[in-house]
Amino acid sequence: MAAAAGARPSCPGPGPWLRARLPALRWLPRYSLGWLQLDAMAGLSVGLAVVPQALAYAEVAGLPPQYGLYSSFMGCFVYCFLGTAKDVTLGPTAIMSLLVSSYAFHEPVYAVLLAFLSGCVQLAMGLLRLGFLLDFISCPVIKGFTSAASITISFNQVKNILGLRRIPRQFFPQVYETLRRVGETRAGDAVLGLACLAALAGLRAMKSRLPRAARAEPLAARVSYLIVWTSATARNALVVLFAGLVAYSFQVMGSQPFTLTGSIPRGLPAFRLPCFSMAAPNGTVPFGTMVEDMGVGLAVVPLMGLLETVAIAKAFASQNDYRIDPNQELLAMGCANVLGSFVSAYPVTGSFGRTAVNAQSGVCTPAGGLVTGAVVLLSLAYLTSLFYYIPKAALAAVIISAVVPMFDAGIFRTLWRVKRLDLVPLCVTFLLCFWEIQYGIVAGVLVSGILLLYSIARPPIKVSEGDVLLVQPGSSLHFPAVECLRDAVCSRALAASPPRSVVLDCRHVSSVDYTVVAGLAELLREVRKHGVSLAFCSLQDPVRQVLLSAGLEGFQHFPSREEAERCIGAAPGGGGAAPPFTSSREGSLLPTGLIQ
Repeated sequence: MAAAAGARPSCPGPGPWLRARLPALRWLPRYSLGWLQLDAMAGLSVGLAVVPQALAYAEVAGLPPQYGLYSSFMGCFVYCFLGTAKDVTLGPTAIMSLLVSSYAFHEPVYAVLLAFLSGCVQLAMGLLRLGFLLDFISCPVIKGFTSAASITISFNQVKNILGLRRIPRQFFPQVYETLRRVGETRAGDAVLGLACLAALAGLRAMKSRLPRAARAEPLAARVSYLIVWTSATARNALVVLFAGLVAYSFQVMGSQPFTLTGSIPRGLPAFRLPCFSMAAPNGTVPFGTMVEDMGVGLAVVPLMGLLETVAIAKAFASQNDYRIDPNQELLAMGCANVLGSFVSAYPVTGSFGRTAVNAQSGVCTPAGGLVTGAVVLLSLAYLTSLFYYIPKAALAAVIISAVVPMFDAGIFRTLWRVKRLDLVPLCVTFLLCFWEIQYGIVAGVLVSGILLLYSIARPPIKVSEGDVLLVQPGSSLHFPAVECLRDAVCSRALAASPPRSVVLDCRHVSSVDYTVVAGLAELLREVRKHGVSLAFCSLQDPVRQVLLSAGLEGFQHFPSREEAERCIGAAPGGGGAAPPFTSSREGSLLPTGLIQ
């Protein structure tokens, strides 16, 4: 599919700009019947997975179950034409549902408006090409957030497994109330929920260990492989279907030991603008107040949506050898969320589990999303009456099975071996996300930024002793590092008795800023007061041009370290002979006071 995703058609076609903005034009002119068969199979497999997950994720978002289905088809249609990864499917996910629960306050009107505003933000970011902002969210922050989300979402479903009601949604009160009321567990829900969890785990393990049937195998072996593979791939649908049949059987017999999903409105959602105000018991909540209530969610939701989609897309793109454009992904998600809000959808993003099903099913192009969206629409039109009998414990088992793999226990051990300082933003994000998601993410990003700034302010500086002190910065010099460099020179060269000349080896310095140049001017003046020299060597061209233009008084530089040491070390008092390269005050970039 590398050719399908990235190669240009041999026949004349639309221009590069249009192909970049409408990626479907890259593969549509060469679409074939063979691709159609594989895309249809993959789309059907994903559709069987998305319907039960959509019902379950609506529970995580604190919304009626139909909103999960409303959110599951528009993204499939939009991404088919605007997406850059053939495997990715857009729809409700566990993490996005958790964010919606935090910022939509379990109100459908807030959730739909959040989708519209998040889509607008994503569209604006894509048009302004702000996808690079993802580079400032480090991997430890992402891992801390996803691991905390895995625990939060899983424990949020324990109440449904146990059949408990009126449990708080905040994590710590939820843990307390669940443990306090564990004696009120409904035996039917608990037995069914644990049985569904065991079945899902068994089917997942079976699929991971299933050897692929070769074409040379007998027909019976290949048919058996297809049956087992389909059962394992559609495990969510099979488990929910089985649980629904069990619940329906009890209903027919006149007893019901399970907590059921209940009635779901039949039919497709109306296509209309999202509401920009909300009726409340004490009046109307205006648009401005709703935006204030969402607050930082209007930044967190779009960014996390992009982060999840791009991370998934890159993971599968690396296996299929095609490139992902974060800005184009922003445009695709922005359109999906804006148009989704017109059909009462809450914010969507890429789903790792369903994307994996898509890839393993052999999807060839994003057209598989059309089949997935059609399956959801057919379910809304004709099957919602059957959803009444789905036990909540079964849906809870689907959610727990989906989010438990998100917890990466090995990341703590890995960071301990690779770089222990990265454990700080990981732990800060992980712990604070149990309090409030936005605080955890923001705090993790801030801590990562502080650690990054500290490394810039305190670059590695290698100091070699000798007749002449050799100082070698290990990276570029920026304004926070000036004092660090000055201390390294003054403490080792000027504090010595007698003071020694210094050679500043700048082979690793590729850029300097104005503050650094001003600091070097002060350092040159201070060195001269002690009667010794400071010379530069191995300057890269951009740095040399800046320092020459600055007109530093006493500035001297040499092509190599040996020549610099020989020249300034041979002169009495460390003054050295006249250097081959010097600067003048003409055209100086510095104020006169710095070069006197």
